[in-house]
Amino acid sequence: MKKFFVISGSSGVGKGTVIKEFLRRNPSFRLSISCTTRGKRDGEIDGVNYFFLNKNEFQNCIKNNEFLEWEEFSGNFYGTKREFVEKCLENDENLILEIDTKGALQVKSLMDNAVLIFIAPPSIEELEKRLRGRHTETEEAIQRRLNSIKLEIENSRQFDYMVVNDTVENAVKELEKIILEKV
Repeated sequence: MKKFFVISGSSGVGKGTVIKEFLRRNPSFRLSISCTTRGKRDGEIDGVNYFFLNKNEFQNCIKNNEFLEWEEFSGNFYGTKREFVEKCLENDENLILEIDTKGALQVKSLMDNAVLIFIAPPSIEELEKRLRGRHTETEEAIQRRLNSIKLEIENSRQFDYMVVNDTVENAVKELEKIILEKV
């Protein structure tokens, strides 16, 4: 069965930027679309940015075991539908999932063709500097994110690869080296 790639990393590590640049350079790859119960933001399109579900729909998907992984965060649910991933793989698409480390390990336990890649900061100090530099969160939120890093790093020990995001260019090159060797 075709391999697919699950990329995780701590908030503020730049995984979204690295993935976006990887996808720009490698247009044969597709980013998986997650489901969420959070409200649609300006410019977001259902089925493009997310599959927007209400909480009852999401709960029914959980009951029917439709998710490879799911999580509740800040009162909203997020998850990756098994059927979406399987259809992409059946269609021979090169697929990337961007999810947290807990979700990545859930996916790996269900689908052994998943390749797990952790995007790591050069240091915890650099990650804290990046989080503070965004000026988007309260001190309490920053501290919560910094505390969650310990669990993410612990989980990352079960991943197949680790890429240090010292610069976006270096991280994308390393990601390409890993992924393009596997497809």
